[in-house]
Amino acid sequence: MRTFADKVITFNQQLHFSGTLPKGIRIMNPFREDEKVLPLSSIFYKKYYDDTQSRHLILGINPGRFGGGITGVPFTDPKRLIEKCGIPFPGMLTHEMSSVFVYNVIDAYGGPEAFYQHFYIHSICPLGFTALRDKGKEVNYN
Repeated sequence: MRTFADKVITFNQQLHFSGTLPKGIRIMNPFREDEKVLPLSSIFYKKYYDDTQSRHLILGINPGRFGGGITGVPFTDPKRLIEKCGIPFPGMLTHEMSSVFVYNVIDAYGGPEAFYQHFYIHSICPLGFTALRDKGKEVNYN
């Protein structure tokens, strides 16, 4: 029987966007843009979701450039992935405010092990969106 982790990992492997977007808007698919993201997020899902139990679903906005957009784990930036989940991150340590808030909630619940046994957090749209601003600066398009 496939575990919850197996199903999430398969979904992430197959995630693809082929539509059109308005001028200046870019799709951000971390699983296709960085070869480290899928293996890294798979470690997270195998650690916390490698079972067949049901969970409550919490949905938020699409991934940001400094959190789920580089870790592949919704609302989890590299700092929280390391400090709270005990999973090494092989890259630049970024900081995303939504990750700080979410992990404050997770800590109040009893920590990642307790929280992820009962909840699955994801995004309404699992792909991120960015827009180009003045001087070519890319920003989250939420």
